Amino acid sequence: MCLALPIQIIEISDDQQNATVSLDGIRKEISLALVEGVEVGNYVLLHVGYALSKVDEAEAEKTLALFAEMGTLEEG
Repeated sequence: MCLALPIQIIEISDDQQNATVSLDGIRKEISLALVEGVEVGNYVLLHVGYALSKVDEAEAEKTLALFAEMGTLEEG
């Protein structure tokens, strides 16, 4: 099973090939080789260090909330 997470772009490299993303304060550099037209603030689906596609902000936030809720349920 593969899992891709929605994640927000906070910085894009000058050559537009890489981006810095952030999730709960964790920053990571990812590749933008598979997507076009992304901008700072956009959400993308992240899988194994690659952005796979752009994601609607509302859907991304809803998905992230569900992941957070699952984590809370597992802790309890």
